[in-house]
Amino acid sequence: MSSGAWTNWVGNQSFTPSSIVAPRDEEEVASLVRQAAERGTGVRVAGAGHSFTPVVQTGGTVLDLSALTGVVATDPVARRATALAGTRIRDFYEPLWRVGLALRNQGDIDTQQIAGAVATGTHGSGTRCTSLSGVVRGMRLVTASGEVRDIGEDEPDLLHAAQVSVGMLGVVTQLDLAVTDAYRLREHVSLRSWDDVMEHWDQLVAEHRHFGMFWLPTEESGALYNLDGHGERLQDQCYVKVYDEVGPDVADDDTVGRRVDRCYRIFPMVYDPNFHELEYFVAIEKAPEALQAMRELMLRSLPDSIYPLEVRTVGRDEAFLSSQHGTDTVVISVSGTPGTDYWAYLRSVDALLARFDARVHWGKLHFLTPERLHELYPRADDFIAIRRELDPEGMFLNDHLRPLFA
Repeated sequence: MSSGAWTNWVGNQSFTPSSIVAPRDEEEVASLVRQAAERGTGVRVAGAGHSFTPVVQTGGTVLDLSALTGVVATDPVARRATALAGTRIRDFYEPLWRVGLALRNQGDIDTQQIAGAVATGTHGSGTRCTSLSGVVRGMRLVTASGEVRDIGEDEPDLLHAAQVSVGMLGVVTQLDLAVTDAYRLREHVSLRSWDDVMEHWDQLVAEHRHFGMFWLPTEESGALYNLDGHGERLQDQCYVKVYDEVGPDVADDDTVGRRVDRCYRIFPMVYDPNFHELEYFVAIEKAPEALQAMRELMLRSLPDSIYPLEVRTVGRDEAFLSSQHGTDTVVISVSGTPGTDYWAYLRSVDALLARFDARVHWGKLHFLTPERLHELYPRADDFIAIRRELDPEGMFLNDHLRPLFA
């Protein structure tokens, strides 16, 4: 047990809980939850601290699950993997690959703990794949009473509530994931004009396993995310990345921009923690209009905003609080500079994307209100009912979540 301040990876969220505890196993997690219930204090789980929002904040106990780590079971026939909650995404790679398996998809940061990535709806790119939450087929959950509950596909509503729960249903200790056969990817990176990307938008989205891009509003934009134009002009260009599967006859290639390798060596990128991010999701049919409006906003109204506009796609799923609930989406991400007052900019983006019924990423900065929650998430009431059943006293809520979900 320790005391002192807890701070996230980019330093924009910091607070002092009553204690930070690192349980050694599920039994100790349950005991700590029961003790907190007896005291009437809150509990939040820290994960790897990659959220930009105050989802961890509490005056009670913060649980650090880093000791609950490891892929504990794999099933190549059923294509399933079971891992403890604190397992980092990068720690799936070799255990899965040894038995001919791989994660179906992932984002470009692989240091997140799997339970935190799932709880906040973390995703990769491509409409053929869901977020990490969408491949969860079961979990073990310590509820507010200290009871350990197994959740599986035989309780679909409970599972869909738990797939994206932002830690509000209890403490996840173990997850069962649908995985896939091991695969290799070919990367192709190109600089393309905005008009060219928009003209070929449907083709780019449909034809590639993974499609994403950064639109670079200024010449300096690429350096902020370590994007190299190799001498080409960057201003008002789109840095487009597509990944597609390749067969065993295609040789590995480590050439920048056209790498070929195991999937888990292609996905990750290295980011400096020099940004604070807002990320919203719009239904895919609304994407071209929303993206054009975003570009115009940034060029005309926000000339000092030099961070790239990041764009990806994600496939639909059934999780109640998922940004992809019932629809494929386009992900629109913007960033602010640490140490600056970027709130007016982010609020302008929020107001613009509200016109397109944008949903939010639970681990990124957002301005969601209760009214918009119920308008945009058709199963929000069902989630809240399950949350109240499992945690009637609101032990797992905090000041950030309570206004939306109490």
